Amino acid sequence: MILLLGHTGYVGSAFSREFQRRDITFRGISRRDSDYTRLDPLIDLIRDSKADFLVNAAGYTGKPNVDACEIHKSECLHGNAVLPGTIREACEAIGTPWGHVSSGCIYTGRREDGLGFTENDTPNFCFRTDNCSWYSGCKALGEEILADSESTYVWRLRIPFNREDTARNYLSKILRYDRLLQAENSIAHLDEFVSACLDCWIKRVPFGTYNVTNTGSVTTKRITELIQKHLSPEKQFNFFADEAEFMQIAAKTPRSNCVMDNSKLLATGIPMRNVEDAIVRSLQGWRTEKREARSEKREDVV
Repeated sequence: MILLLGHTGYVGSAFSREFQRRDITFRGISRRDSDYTRLDPLIDLIRDSKADFLVNAAGYTGKPNVDACEIHKSECLHGNAVLPGTIREACEAIGTPWGHVSSGCIYTGRREDGLGFTENDTPNFCFRTDNCSWYSGCKALGEEILADSESTYVWRLRIPFNREDTARNYLSKILRYDRLLQAENSIAHLDEFVSACLDCWIKRVPFGTYNVTNTGSVTTKRITELIQKHLSPEKQFNFFADEAEFMQIAAKTPRSNCVMDNSKLLATGIPMRNVEDAIVRSLQGWRTEKREARSEKREDVV
């Protein structure tokens, strides 16, 4: 049985659907059900659930975007840095293996050799480099807390998307923003992400950190071209002149734009599609008719 923390959030809901699709027994827990941010109640919860594995899909991103984290700093720090440490302590106390949804936002740009960042590269968009958003800094701290953790997966998610037209979907955001920032990124199909994370446990691949993104990278401009070709030919997109204009007009904190290397995950035999193929398939199957009302709490969102 798998215990799922933060099951009402965007990523947690995707895990729930994947568990149901595979007919895997799980128990979804939100903060309304149990205060899993406290050590003793969390230990009791894991024991009472008789969980073989735990997935932490809880965290704090802020709404409508990471700018909100600059205001709600305490909530962001607690959800993204303190909570992973609490879960680690609880799981280690009773010997329960677990997986943590982290983020690739702890990097910016590419490596000096022009390649994507690997799991061994030191974060360059964090508090230690003094150039990041509060959200990215807290996510990096969360990974530091888990650096020497045993029986733990750290799954790095990066800008999730799929075919469902929702407020959290990156493709939906691009369709709705008045102006866009031209940037290059590695991104992740949400359903492939949760499937790959679950396969890490099912296949018993070695514990550790994994960049769980689609293969390759894509620019904002290329995504708009794919939208025009496969979904909305009449749609016109406007771009900021540069990042300086974006920061002056539309943002309160720097954004992470980075390219990541997912070869460690692929080497385990777990596949991830090429990023453009995943985008095209999502656009071709685009679904706008079903808008699910989500009652997410901020701490249940990653």
